[in-house]
Amino acid sequence: MHASVMATVLAAVIAPGIAFAAVTSAGEPASPAAVAATPRAGIPAADTPTAAAATPPAAATAPVPEATEATEATEATEATEATEAAAAPPSAAPSGSAAAATRTTKKARTAGTPQLEARALDPAASETATPAPPDAAAPAPAAKPVKRPRDRTWGAIEVLGAHIGPGRRRDLYWTAGQSFAGSAIETPIVVIRGRKPGLTLCLTAAIHGDELNGVEIVRRVLASVDERELAGTIIGAPIVNLLGFSRGSRYLPDRRDLNRYFPGRAEGSLASRIAHAFFNDVVRHCERLVDFHTGSFKRTNLPQLRANLKNEQVREFVERFGATAVLHKAGGRGTLRYAANAAGIPTVTFELGEPGTLQVDHVSFGVRALDTLLDKLGMVERFSLWSEPQPVFYRSRWLRAYRGGILTSNVRIGARVSVGDVLGIVTNPLTSEESTILSPHNGRLLGRALDQFVLPGFATFHIGIETREVAEAAIEPPAVDDEYGDDELPQDEPLDDGVDAPFPDDNIEGILDEEIH
Repeated sequence: MHASVMATVLAAVIAPGIAFAAVTSAGEPASPAAVAATPRAGIPAADTPTAAAATPPAAATAPVPEATEATEATEATEATEATEAAAAPPSAAPSGSAAAATRTTKKARTAGTPQLEARALDPAASETATPAPPDAAAPAPAAKPVKRPRDRTWGAIEVLGAHIGPGRRRDLYWTAGQSFAGSAIETPIVVIRGRKPGLTLCLTAAIHGDELNGVEIVRRVLASVDERELAGTIIGAPIVNLLGFSRGSRYLPDRRDLNRYFPGRAEGSLASRIAHAFFNDVVRHCERLVDFHTGSFKRTNLPQLRANLKNEQVREFVERFGATAVLHKAGGRGTLRYAANAAGIPTVTFELGEPGTLQVDHVSFGVRALDTLLDKLGMVERFSLWSEPQPVFYRSRWLRAYRGGILTSNVRIGARVSVGDVLGIVTNPLTSEESTILSPHNGRLLGRALDQFVLPGFATFHIGIETREVAEAAIEPPAVDDEYGDDELPQDEPLDDGVDAPFPDDNIEGILDEEIH
Protein backbone atom coordinates (compact mmCIF):
# COMPACT_ATOMS: atom_id res chain seq x y z
CA MET A 1 0.00 0.00 0.00
CA HIS A 2 2.90 2.22 0.76
CA ALA A 3 4.21 1.71 -2.76
CA SER A 4 0.81 2.54 -4.25
CA VAL A 5 0.60 5.82 -2.40
CA MET A 6 4.09 6.85 -3.51
CA ALA A 7 3.29 6.02 -7.12
CA THR A 8 0.16 8.12 -6.99
CA VAL A 9 2.03 11.13 -5.55
CA LEU A 10 4.84 10.86 -8.08
CA ALA A 11 2.30 10.67 -10.92
CA ALA A 12 0.54 13.81 -9.68
CA VAL A 13 3.81 15.75 -9.46
CA ILE A 14 5.53 14.53 -12.64
CA ALA A 15 2.50 14.54 -15.00
CA PRO A 16 2.08 18.36 -15.19
CA GLY A 17 5.71 18.82 -16.07
CA ILE A 18 5.45 16.21 -18.80
CA ALA A 19 2.32 17.85 -20.18
CA PHE A 20 3.92 21.33 -20.11
CA ALA A 21 7.03 20.08 -21.86
CA ALA A 22 4.96 18.32 -24.48
CA VAL A 23 2.98 21.42 -25.31
CA THR A 24 5.89 23.81 -25.47
CA SER A 25 8.27 21.49 -27.25
CA ALA A 26 5.76 20.98 -30.00
CA GLY A 27 5.93 24.70 -30.78
CA GLU A 28 2.25 25.29 -30.14
CA PRO A 29 1.14 27.95 -27.66
CA ALA A 30 -0.74 26.82 -24.63
CA SER A 31 -4.23 27.97 -23.86
CA PRO A 32 -4.93 30.25 -20.90
CA ALA A 33 -6.56 27.29 -19.06
CA ALA A 34 -3.57 25.07 -19.69
CA VAL A 35 -1.17 27.75 -18.54
CA ALA A 36 -3.14 28.36 -15.38
CA ALA A 37 -3.28 24.57 -14.69
CA THR A 38 0.40 23.84 -15.48
CA PRO A 39 2.76 26.48 -14.16
CA ARG A 40 6.48 26.01 -14.18
CA ALA A 41 8.13 25.36 -10.89
CA GLY A 42 8.78 28.45 -8.83
CA ILE A 43 6.80 30.86 -11.12
CA PRO A 44 3.31 31.94 -10.11
CA ALA A 45 0.69 31.55 -12.83
CA ALA A 46 -0.39 35.19 -12.52
CA ASP A 47 3.13 36.45 -13.38
CA THR A 48 3.47 34.69 -16.75
CA PRO A 49 1.45 36.92 -19.14
CA THR A 50 3.60 36.35 -22.21
CA ALA A 51 2.40 32.88 -23.11
CA ALA A 52 -1.16 33.66 -22.14
CA ALA A 53 -1.30 36.79 -24.25
CA ALA A 54 0.11 34.97 -27.26
CA THR A 55 -2.56 32.24 -27.23
CA PRO A 56 -5.42 32.69 -29.70
CA PRO A 57 -8.86 31.54 -28.58
CA ALA A 58 -9.05 28.90 -31.30
CA ALA A 59 -5.93 27.10 -29.96
CA ALA A 60 -7.30 26.61 -26.46
CA THR A 61 -6.90 23.08 -25.08
CA ALA A 62 -8.70 21.26 -22.28
CA PRO A 63 -7.20 21.54 -18.77
CA VAL A 64 -5.50 18.56 -17.10
CA PRO A 65 -7.77 17.38 -14.32
CA GLU A 66 -5.14 15.23 -12.70
CA ALA A 67 -2.99 18.22 -11.85
CA THR A 68 -5.62 20.33 -10.08
CA GLU A 69 -4.82 19.39 -6.51
CA ALA A 70 -1.04 19.64 -6.99
CA THR A 71 -1.40 22.95 -8.74
CA GLU A 72 -3.50 24.44 -5.96
CA ALA A 73 -0.95 23.30 -3.38
CA THR A 74 1.92 24.75 -5.37
CA GLU A 75 0.13 28.10 -5.87
CA ALA A 76 -0.63 28.38 -2.18
CA THR A 77 3.00 27.71 -1.26
CA GLU A 78 4.40 30.17 -3.81
CA ALA A 79 1.88 32.87 -2.81
CA THR A 80 2.98 32.55 0.81
CA GLU A 81 6.64 32.82 -0.13
CA ALA A 82 5.95 35.89 -2.29
CA THR A 83 4.08 37.58 0.54
CA GLU A 84 6.92 36.94 2.97
CA ALA A 85 9.46 38.28 0.47
CA ALA A 86 7.44 41.45 -0.03
CA ALA A 87 7.19 41.99 3.73
CA ALA A 88 10.94 41.62 4.22
CA PRO A 89 13.04 44.79 4.65
CA PRO A 90 14.68 46.24 1.47
CA SER A 91 18.17 45.36 2.65
CA ALA A 92 17.31 41.67 3.04
CA ALA A 93 18.25 39.58 0.06
CA PRO A 94 15.46 37.34 -1.27
CA SER A 95 16.04 33.63 -1.40
CA GLY A 96 14.47 30.58 -2.96
CA SER A 97 11.23 30.94 -4.81
CA ALA A 98 10.79 34.56 -3.57
CA ALA A 99 13.96 35.62 -5.43
CA ALA A 100 12.75 33.88 -8.52
CA ALA A 101 9.37 35.60 -8.23
CA THR A 102 11.04 39.01 -7.92
CA ARG A 103 13.22 38.46 -11.01
CA THR A 104 10.22 37.19 -12.95
CA THR A 105 8.17 40.24 -11.96
CA LYS A 106 10.92 42.61 -13.23
CA LYS A 107 11.13 40.72 -16.53
CA ALA A 108 7.38 40.80 -16.96
CA ARG A 109 7.21 44.54 -16.29
CA THR A 110 10.09 45.26 -18.63
CA ALA A 111 8.54 43.22 -21.42
CA GLY A 112 5.03 44.60 -21.01
CA THR A 113 5.68 48.35 -20.35
CA PRO A 114 7.06 51.15 -22.56
CA GLN A 115 10.70 52.17 -22.65
CA LEU A 116 10.22 55.00 -20.14
CA GLU A 117 9.05 52.57 -17.37
CA ALA A 118 11.90 50.17 -18.12
CA ARG A 119 14.46 52.98 -17.63
CA ALA A 120 12.81 53.91 -14.36
CA LEU A 121 13.30 50.37 -13.05
CA ASP A 122 16.91 50.33 -14.20
CA PRO A 123 18.76 53.52 -13.13
CA ALA A 124 21.79 52.64 -15.23
CA ALA A 125 19.71 52.77 -18.41
CA SER A 126 18.51 56.33 -17.78
CA GLU A 127 21.82 57.78 -18.91
CA THR A 128 21.79 56.01 -22.29
CA ALA A 129 18.89 56.07 -24.72
CA THR A 130 17.44 52.64 -25.40
CA PRO A 131 15.52 51.88 -28.61
CA ALA A 132 11.85 51.13 -28.05
CA PRO A 133 10.68 47.55 -28.50
CA PRO A 134 9.03 46.71 -31.85
CA ASP A 135 5.59 46.37 -30.33
CA ALA A 136 5.85 49.60 -28.34
CA ALA A 137 3.73 52.62 -29.22
CA ALA A 138 5.32 55.05 -31.75
CA PRO A 139 6.98 58.09 -30.11
CA ALA A 140 5.15 61.42 -30.39
CA PRO A 141 6.37 63.61 -33.33
CA ALA A 142 8.64 66.53 -32.56
CA ALA A 143 6.85 69.83 -32.02
CA LYS A 144 6.77 72.02 -35.14
CA PRO A 145 8.18 75.55 -34.90
CA VAL A 146 5.56 78.20 -34.36
CA LYS A 147 4.75 79.88 -37.67
CA ARG A 148 4.70 83.63 -37.32
CA PRO A 149 1.76 85.39 -38.93
CA ARG A 150 2.62 87.07 -42.22
CA ASP A 151 2.76 90.85 -42.21
CA ARG A 152 -0.04 91.75 -44.59
CA THR A 153 0.22 95.49 -44.14
CA TRP A 154 2.60 95.68 -47.11
CA GLY A 155 1.43 93.36 -49.84
CA ALA A 156 0.99 93.51 -53.58
CA ILE A 157 -0.18 96.58 -55.47
CA GLU A 158 -2.59 96.26 -58.38
CA VAL A 159 -1.83 98.46 -61.38
CA LEU A 160 -3.42 98.01 -64.79
CA GLY A 161 -4.84 94.65 -63.72
CA ALA A 162 -1.46 93.25 -62.63
CA HIS A 163 -0.48 92.39 -59.06
CA ILE A 164 3.08 93.39 -58.19
CA GLY A 165 4.30 91.97 -54.89
CA PRO A 166 7.02 93.33 -52.60
CA GLY A 167 10.48 93.13 -54.10
CA ARG A 168 9.15 92.85 -57.65
CA ARG A 169 9.44 94.87 -60.88
CA ARG A 170 6.97 94.69 -63.74
CA ASP A 171 6.90 96.24 -67.21
CA LEU A 172 3.25 96.93 -68.03
CA TYR A 173 1.39 98.61 -70.87
CA TRP A 174 -1.28 101.25 -70.60
CA THR A 175 -3.70 101.56 -73.52
CA ALA A 176 -3.69 105.19 -74.64
CA GLY A 177 -6.32 104.84 -77.35
CA GLN A 178 -6.45 103.44 -80.85
CA SER A 179 -4.58 104.12 -84.03
CA PHE A 180 -6.17 104.97 -87.37
CA ALA A 181 -6.21 101.23 -88.14
CA GLY A 182 -8.05 100.44 -84.89
CA SER A 183 -5.15 98.76 -83.12
CA ALA A 184 -4.49 99.57 -79.46
CA ILE A 185 -1.81 102.14 -78.65
CA GLU A 186 0.15 100.61 -75.77
CA THR A 187 2.34 102.91 -73.71
CA PRO A 188 5.01 101.40 -71.40
CA ILE A 189 4.55 101.73 -67.64
CA VAL A 190 7.17 100.48 -65.16
CA VAL A 191 6.13 99.53 -61.61
CA ILE A 192 8.74 98.82 -58.93
CA ARG A 193 7.39 97.52 -55.63
CA GLY A 194 9.95 97.70 -52.83
CA ARG A 195 10.33 95.06 -50.13
CA LYS A 196 9.73 97.63 -47.41
CA PRO A 197 6.67 99.87 -47.03
CA GLY A 198 6.79 103.51 -48.11
CA LEU A 199 5.28 106.14 -50.39
CA THR A 200 4.16 105.60 -53.96
CA LEU A 201 6.10 108.02 -56.16
CA CYS A 202 5.08 108.55 -59.80
CA LEU A 203 7.39 109.90 -62.50
CA THR A 204 5.86 111.07 -65.80
CA ALA A 205 7.47 112.51 -68.91
CA ALA A 206 6.71 113.38 -72.55
CA ILE A 207 3.15 114.58 -72.03
CA HIS A 208 4.42 116.82 -74.83
CA GLY A 209 5.83 114.47 -77.41
CA ASP A 210 8.87 116.58 -78.36
CA GLU A 211 10.28 116.91 -74.82
CA LEU A 212 13.05 114.34 -74.50
CA ASN A 213 15.06 115.19 -71.38
CA GLY A 214 12.44 113.86 -69.00
CA VAL A 215 12.21 110.57 -70.88
CA GLU A 216 15.89 109.85 -70.27
CA ILE A 217 15.77 111.04 -66.66
CA VAL A 218 12.91 108.68 -65.83
CA ARG A 219 14.60 105.81 -67.65
CA ARG A 220 17.89 106.25 -65.80
CA VAL A 221 16.26 106.49 -62.39
CA LEU A 222 14.09 103.42 -62.95
CA ALA A 223 17.08 101.43 -64.16
CA SER A 224 19.17 102.38 -61.11
CA VAL A 225 16.60 101.42 -58.45
CA ASP A 226 17.00 98.02 -56.78
CA GLU A 227 13.59 96.71 -55.82
CA ARG A 228 15.17 94.67 -53.01
CA GLU A 229 16.43 97.85 -51.33
CA LEU A 230 13.50 100.13 -52.17
CA ALA A 231 11.08 101.28 -49.48
CA GLY A 232 7.81 102.10 -51.19
CA THR A 233 6.74 101.99 -54.82
CA ILE A 234 7.84 103.83 -57.96
CA ILE A 235 5.55 104.04 -60.98
CA GLY A 236 7.27 105.37 -64.07
CA ALA A 237 5.61 106.56 -67.29
CA PRO A 238 8.53 107.70 -69.47
CA ILE A 239 6.34 108.50 -72.51
CA VAL A 240 2.77 109.54 -71.79
CA ASN A 241 2.02 111.04 -75.22
CA LEU A 242 3.20 108.18 -77.38
CA LEU A 243 1.25 109.46 -80.39
CA GLY A 244 3.08 112.79 -80.29
CA PHE A 245 6.43 111.23 -79.35
CA SER A 246 6.41 108.87 -82.34
CA ARG A 247 5.93 111.89 -84.63
CA GLY A 248 8.34 114.20 -82.80
CA SER A 249 5.43 116.55 -82.13
CA ARG A 250 4.36 118.40 -79.03
CA TYR A 251 0.72 117.75 -79.81
CA LEU A 252 -1.58 114.83 -80.40
CA PRO A 253 -2.51 113.98 -84.02
CA ASP A 254 -5.58 116.21 -83.73
CA ARG A 255 -3.29 119.16 -82.79
CA ARG A 256 -4.53 119.27 -79.22
CA ASP A 257 -2.24 119.78 -76.22
CA LEU A 258 -2.71 116.81 -73.87
CA ASN A 259 -1.65 118.92 -70.87
CA ARG A 260 -4.78 121.04 -71.18
CA TYR A 261 -7.35 118.26 -70.68
CA PHE A 262 -6.72 116.58 -67.31
CA PRO A 263 -8.43 114.85 -65.59
CA GLY A 264 -10.31 114.31 -68.85
CA ARG A 265 -13.63 112.77 -69.80
CA ALA A 266 -14.37 109.25 -71.01
CA GLU A 267 -16.68 110.58 -73.75
CA GLY A 268 -14.71 113.70 -74.70
CA SER A 269 -12.23 114.44 -77.48
CA LEU A 270 -9.20 112.28 -78.19
CA ALA A 271 -7.07 114.35 -75.81
CA SER A 272 -9.75 114.24 -73.13
CA ARG A 273 -10.16 110.46 -73.42
CA ILE A 274 -6.43 109.84 -73.18
CA ALA A 275 -6.16 112.18 -70.19
CA HIS A 276 -9.09 110.42 -68.50
CA ALA A 277 -7.63 106.94 -69.03
CA PHE A 278 -4.15 107.91 -67.80
CA PHE A 279 -5.43 109.78 -64.79
CA ASN A 280 -7.70 106.96 -63.60
CA ASP A 281 -5.52 103.98 -64.56
CA VAL A 282 -2.16 105.33 -63.35
CA VAL A 283 -2.21 108.68 -61.55
CA ARG A 284 -4.75 107.69 -58.89
CA HIS A 285 -2.23 105.16 -57.54
CA CYS A 286 0.26 107.95 -56.78
CA GLU A 287 0.97 109.58 -53.42
CA ARG A 288 3.58 111.98 -54.86
CA LEU A 289 4.07 112.92 -58.51
CA VAL A 290 6.84 114.58 -60.54
CA ASP A 291 5.91 115.61 -64.10
CA PHE A 292 8.89 116.40 -66.37
CA HIS A 293 8.83 119.09 -69.05
CA THR A 294 11.15 121.27 -71.10
CA GLY A 295 10.79 124.69 -72.70
CA SER A 296 8.62 125.00 -75.78
CA PHE A 297 8.84 126.72 -79.15
CA LYS A 298 12.63 127.04 -79.20
CA ARG A 299 12.98 128.14 -75.59
CA THR A 300 15.12 126.65 -72.84
CA ASN A 301 14.67 126.57 -69.08
CA LEU A 302 16.93 126.53 -66.08
CA PRO A 303 16.23 123.32 -64.09
CA GLN A 304 13.37 124.36 -61.83
CA LEU A 305 10.31 123.10 -60.03
CA ARG A 306 6.89 124.63 -60.61
CA ALA A 307 4.87 124.23 -57.43
CA ASN A 308 2.02 125.75 -55.48
CA LEU A 309 3.90 126.73 -52.32
CA LYS A 310 0.70 127.71 -50.56
CA ASN A 311 -0.04 124.00 -50.35
CA GLU A 312 1.77 122.73 -47.24
CA GLN A 313 2.26 119.19 -48.57
CA VAL A 314 3.63 120.50 -51.85
CA ARG A 315 5.97 122.87 -50.02
CA GLU A 316 7.37 120.00 -47.93
CA PHE A 317 7.71 117.95 -51.11
CA VAL A 318 9.84 120.50 -53.02
CA GLU A 319 12.25 120.87 -50.09
CA ARG A 320 13.55 117.37 -50.81
CA PHE A 321 14.95 118.10 -54.28
CA GLY A 322 18.28 119.54 -53.16
CA ALA A 323 19.39 122.87 -54.66
CA THR A 324 16.82 122.80 -57.47
CA ALA A 325 15.24 126.23 -58.03
CA VAL A 326 11.56 126.56 -57.18
CA LEU A 327 9.04 128.85 -58.86
CA HIS A 328 5.73 129.35 -57.10
CA LYS A 329 2.82 128.80 -59.51
CA ALA A 330 -0.67 127.67 -58.64
CA GLY A 331 -1.03 125.89 -61.99
CA GLY A 332 -3.73 126.17 -64.61
CA ARG A 333 -6.88 124.13 -64.92
CA GLY A 334 -6.53 121.25 -67.33
CA THR A 335 -2.89 120.53 -66.49
CA LEU A 336 -1.81 117.27 -64.87
CA ARG A 337 -0.30 119.16 -61.94
CA TYR A 338 -3.49 121.06 -61.22
CA ALA A 339 -5.73 117.98 -61.52
CA ALA A 340 -3.47 115.80 -59.37
CA ASN A 341 -3.19 118.41 -56.62
CA ALA A 342 -6.96 118.82 -56.70
CA ALA A 343 -7.24 115.05 -56.18
CA GLY A 344 -5.04 115.27 -53.07
CA ILE A 345 -1.78 114.12 -54.70
CA PRO A 346 1.11 116.56 -54.04
CA THR A 347 2.50 117.23 -57.52
CA VAL A 348 5.24 119.36 -59.03
CA THR A 349 6.35 120.12 -62.57
CA PHE A 350 10.07 119.71 -63.22
CA GLU A 351 11.22 121.98 -66.06
CA LEU A 352 14.68 121.67 -67.57
CA GLY A 353 16.22 122.32 -70.96
CA GLU A 354 14.74 122.70 -74.41
CA PRO A 355 12.55 120.56 -76.66
CA GLY A 356 13.55 118.38 -79.57
CA THR A 357 16.99 117.46 -78.26
CA LEU A 358 18.59 115.41 -75.50
CA GLN A 359 20.80 117.53 -73.24
CA VAL A 360 23.13 115.41 -71.14
CA ASP A 361 23.89 118.15 -68.59
CA HIS A 362 20.22 118.69 -67.84
CA VAL A 363 19.59 114.95 -67.70
CA SER A 364 22.41 114.52 -65.17
CA PHE A 365 20.99 117.34 -63.06
CA GLY A 366 17.53 115.78 -63.09
CA VAL A 367 18.85 112.35 -62.09
CA ARG A 368 20.79 113.89 -59.22
CA ALA A 369 17.73 115.79 -58.01
CA LEU A 370 15.63 112.64 -58.06
CA ASP A 371 18.31 110.66 -56.22
CA THR A 372 18.21 113.34 -53.53
CA LEU A 373 14.43 113.15 -53.46
CA LEU A 374 14.40 109.37 -53.06
CA ASP A 375 16.92 109.60 -50.24
CA LYS A 376 15.05 112.33 -48.35
CA LEU A 377 11.74 110.52 -48.77
CA GLY A 378 13.33 107.47 -47.14
CA MET A 379 12.80 105.31 -50.23
CA VAL A 380 16.42 104.70 -51.26
CA GLU A 381 19.62 105.38 -49.34
CA ARG A 382 21.66 107.68 -51.56
CA PHE A 383 23.93 110.53 -50.66
CA SER A 384 24.09 113.70 -52.77
CA LEU A 385 25.80 116.86 -51.59
CA TRP A 386 24.61 120.20 -52.99
CA SER A 387 27.03 123.11 -52.74
CA GLU A 388 24.38 125.86 -52.86
CA PRO A 389 21.04 126.51 -51.15
CA GLN A 390 17.72 126.02 -52.87
CA PRO A 391 16.58 129.31 -54.50
CA VAL A 392 12.88 130.10 -54.27
CA PHE A 393 11.00 132.51 -56.53
CA TYR A 394 7.50 133.67 -55.75
CA ARG A 395 7.26 135.99 -58.72
CA SER A 396 8.50 135.93 -62.30
CA ARG A 397 8.04 137.81 -65.53
CA TRP A 398 8.50 137.13 -69.23
CA LEU A 399 10.00 139.99 -71.29
CA ARG A 400 8.85 140.36 -74.90
CA ALA A 401 10.42 141.70 -78.06
CA TYR A 402 9.13 145.11 -79.21
CA ARG A 403 10.28 144.69 -82.81
CA GLY A 404 10.81 141.83 -85.17
CA GLY A 405 14.25 140.66 -86.26
CA ILE A 406 17.13 138.41 -85.25
CA LEU A 407 17.38 137.81 -81.48
CA THR A 408 20.86 137.61 -79.99
CA SER A 409 21.18 136.89 -76.25
CA ASN A 410 23.82 138.50 -74.05
CA VAL A 411 23.26 136.40 -70.89
CA ARG A 412 23.37 132.72 -70.17
CA ILE A 413 20.62 130.73 -68.54
CA GLY A 414 20.70 130.93 -64.76
CA ALA A 415 22.64 134.20 -64.67
CA ARG A 416 21.86 136.82 -62.04
CA VAL A 417 20.59 140.08 -63.52
CA SER A 418 20.01 143.60 -62.23
CA VAL A 419 17.77 146.45 -63.25
CA GLY A 420 19.04 148.00 -66.51
CA ASP A 421 21.17 145.03 -67.64
CA VAL A 422 21.08 144.39 -71.39
CA LEU A 423 19.68 140.91 -71.80
CA GLY A 424 19.60 140.75 -75.59
CA ILE A 425 19.39 142.63 -78.88
CA VAL A 426 16.91 142.29 -81.76
CA THR A 427 18.39 143.31 -85.13
CA ASN A 428 16.43 144.14 -88.26
CA PRO A 429 17.83 141.83 -90.96
CA LEU A 430 17.39 144.47 -93.70
CA THR A 431 18.25 147.79 -92.06
CA SER A 432 20.54 146.50 -89.26
CA GLU A 433 18.56 148.64 -86.83
CA GLU A 434 18.91 147.33 -83.27
CA SER A 435 16.58 147.35 -80.29
CA THR A 436 17.73 146.29 -76.86
CA ILE A 437 15.89 144.29 -74.23
CA LEU A 438 16.66 145.55 -70.70
CA SER A 439 15.97 143.91 -67.37
CA PRO A 440 13.33 145.73 -65.29
CA HIS A 441 14.04 143.58 -62.19
CA ASN A 442 16.76 142.21 -60.00
CA GLY A 443 16.66 138.46 -60.15
CA ARG A 444 17.82 135.41 -61.99
CA LEU A 445 17.31 134.24 -65.55
CA LEU A 446 15.02 131.20 -65.35
CA GLY A 447 14.47 130.81 -69.08
CA ARG A 448 15.07 132.40 -72.43
CA ALA A 449 14.37 132.03 -76.11
CA LEU A 450 17.08 130.48 -78.26
CA ASP A 451 18.72 132.81 -80.76
CA GLN A 452 16.35 132.95 -83.72
CA PHE A 453 14.10 135.16 -85.84
CA VAL A 454 11.36 136.64 -83.68
CA LEU A 455 8.22 138.66 -84.23
CA PRO A 456 7.04 141.60 -82.11
CA GLY A 457 5.59 140.28 -78.84
CA PHE A 458 7.65 137.10 -78.83
CA ALA A 459 8.58 136.04 -75.28
CA THR A 460 12.36 136.27 -75.00
CA PHE A 461 13.59 136.27 -71.35
CA HIS A 462 12.07 134.88 -68.17
CA ILE A 463 13.24 136.56 -64.95
CA GLY A 464 12.63 135.07 -61.53
CA ILE A 465 12.31 137.52 -58.63
CA GLU A 466 13.77 135.95 -55.55
CA THR A 467 11.78 136.21 -52.31
CA ARG A 468 11.05 134.05 -49.29
CA GLU A 469 7.62 135.30 -48.33
CA VAL A 470 4.37 134.22 -49.93
CA ALA A 471 2.64 137.27 -48.41
CA GLU A 472 5.07 139.57 -50.19
CA ALA A 473 4.09 138.10 -53.54
CA ALA A 474 0.43 138.53 -52.70
CA ILE A 475 0.83 142.24 -51.95
CA GLU A 476 1.57 143.15 -55.54
CA PRO A 477 -0.49 141.27 -58.14
CA PRO A 478 1.77 139.62 -60.72
CA ALA A 479 1.82 140.72 -64.32
CA VAL A 480 -0.33 138.83 -66.81
CA ASP A 481 2.67 136.98 -68.18
CA ASP A 482 3.33 135.47 -64.77
CA GLU A 483 0.25 133.30 -65.16
CA TYR A 484 1.51 131.61 -68.27
CA GLY A 485 3.90 128.75 -68.64
CA ASP A 486 4.14 125.18 -69.72
CA ASP A 487 1.53 124.15 -67.19
CA GLU A 488 -0.33 127.48 -67.02
CA LEU A 489 -3.40 128.70 -68.86
CA PRO A 490 -4.85 132.17 -69.27
CA GLN A 491 -8.10 132.50 -67.36
CA ASP A 492 -10.17 132.93 -70.52
CA GLU A 493 -8.83 129.76 -72.19
CA PRO A 494 -11.75 127.41 -73.00
CA LEU A 495 -11.54 124.14 -71.09
CA ASP A 496 -12.73 120.67 -71.96
CA ASP A 497 -15.98 120.84 -70.02
CA GLY A 498 -18.16 119.66 -72.88
CA VAL A 499 -16.83 122.05 -75.52
CA ASP A 500 -13.50 121.20 -77.09
CA ALA A 501 -10.72 123.74 -76.75
CA PRO A 502 -9.64 125.57 -79.90
CA PHE A 503 -6.86 124.25 -82.08
CA PRO A 504 -3.49 125.95 -81.51
CA ASP A 505 -3.63 127.64 -84.89
CA ASP A 506 -6.94 129.33 -84.01
CA ASN A 507 -5.27 131.93 -81.79
CA ILE A 508 -1.53 132.27 -82.32
CA GLU A 509 -1.07 135.11 -79.84
CA GLY A 510 -3.03 133.33 -77.11
CA ILE A 511 -1.14 130.11 -77.70
CA LEU A 512 2.19 131.91 -77.49
CA ASP A 513 1.16 133.22 -74.10
CA GLU A 514 -0.07 129.93 -72.73
CA GLU A 515 2.87 127.90 -73.98
CA ILE A 516 5.65 130.03 -72.51
CA HIS A 517 7.52 128.02 -69.92
